[in-house]
This record gives sequence, structure tokens and C-alpha cells, in this order.
Amino acid sequence: MDAAFSEALIALLPNLRRFALSLTRRPDQADDLVQITVERAIAGAGSYDPDQRFEPWLFRIMRNAFIDQTRRRKTAGTQVDIHEMPEALPTDPGPGLEARLMLDSVRVAMAELPEGQREILHLVCVEEMSYAETARVLEIPVGTVMSRLSRARLALSEKLGIE
Repeated sequence: MDAAFSEALIALLPNLRRFALSLTRRPDQADDLVQITVERAIAGAGSYDPDQRFEPWLFRIMRNAFIDQTRRRKTAGTQVDIHEMPEALPTDPGPGLEARLMLDSVRVAMAELPEGQREILHLVCVEEMSYAETARVLEIPVGTVMSRLSRARLALSEKLGIE
């Protein structure tokens, strides 16, 4: 593994964590998923094609790791985190309160979307990937990306009361 690979991997950690949060919806599981992704990327560095963008390759590794985790959890049964507590709303309603509330309502609305729509909305709108890159990450046709994205945007705007 060379220095450029390491630097690129470190630079993309915030993006990986955002995508992991969109998949898992829990910070502790997202952190675990990022760690697994980095481990797999380092172990599979030789399989990376330098002619392709690095970010979609990492996101595909993460998505596959998430699918692996989901399959394992189905057979493991229900687990409850006794340390999980709801976050309190800030007591100082400063200028960012409205933005935080809107962001929270978008997060909740996105969480209610079907997984396929939620993934595509995150990759295209948050991670700013092209339709072609998103299609490669999810291993689906570009047309499917466009139709799911359209349905996701409509569903999200309905949930938020935007016409």
C-alpha cells in the first residue's frame, strides 16, 4: 500500500462515515462499518483499478460489508443497546435551531424511505456521485438509478410537505 492510497483513504473517511450512517442509522454501527471498510480496502488494495475513481470503489466495499452485517444480524437475533439514550434538543434556540429541526425532519423522512431509494438519494445528493458511479456502486443499471432517485425525491418531498 503506497502513501497516495493511504492519503486518499484518510481524506474520504468523513464521506465513508456519512454513507455508513445513512445505511445503519446508528453512530456506533456506522463507526464499525467504516472500520470494516477500511480494513477490507487495505487488504484488497491490489484489486483497486487506478483508472477508476477511488470513492465508488470504497462505497461498494462498504455496501457489501453492510449486507454481510445485515445477514449476520438476522441469524443473531435481537440485540438491545442499554446505553442508548435519546438526544436532547439544545436549550439555546439560536439561529441554527430551525436548520437543525429541518435537517432532523429530513433525516427521519429519509429513514422511512425504502432502502433502495435511501441509498441512491444519499449517494447522489449527499455524496454527489454521478448516476453512472452510483450504478456501479449498487451494481444496477443507470436507468434504475434515475427512476429510484425520482421516486425517492417525490416521496421525500411528500413526507416533508413540500409541493
